[in-house]
Amino acid sequence: MESEELTGAALLAACSALANPHRLRILGALADGRQYVSLLARQLGMSRPLLHMHLQKLQAAGLVRGSLELSEDGKAVKYFEAVPFALEITPQIVKSALPTLPETDPRRETSLCPLNKPGCCSSSDSSC
Repeated sequence: MESEELTGAALLAACSALANPHRLRILGALADGRQYVSLLARQLGMSRPLLHMHLQKLQAAGLVRGSLELSEDGKAVKYFEAVPFALEITPQIVKSALPTLPETDPRRETSLCPLNKPGCCSSSDSSC
């Protein structure tokens, strides 16, 4: 992800994904290399369902990617890794992304949610 090629939707998704301390901790943990979900959850002291929710948000923003692999004992193991990115936000970059911003209904801003879940990104739900 490069700042110069950001669309309005991608800029919103990246900013939204990075505006949460849990997701910043996840990115920090993945900075040293890929991790499987169970170990990552233990390291961060987070439940696996909560971790998955945050990983989905990071993945939707293009900041992490996941892969399913088989362990030696034949169990499916989900690994996640950080995607290299550099995000520079300047007034000019914001201006160039304006034409590609998604349409919004001023009464409901759920159209900005990269997960497309009703109410997910509303101000009353800080988990998104």
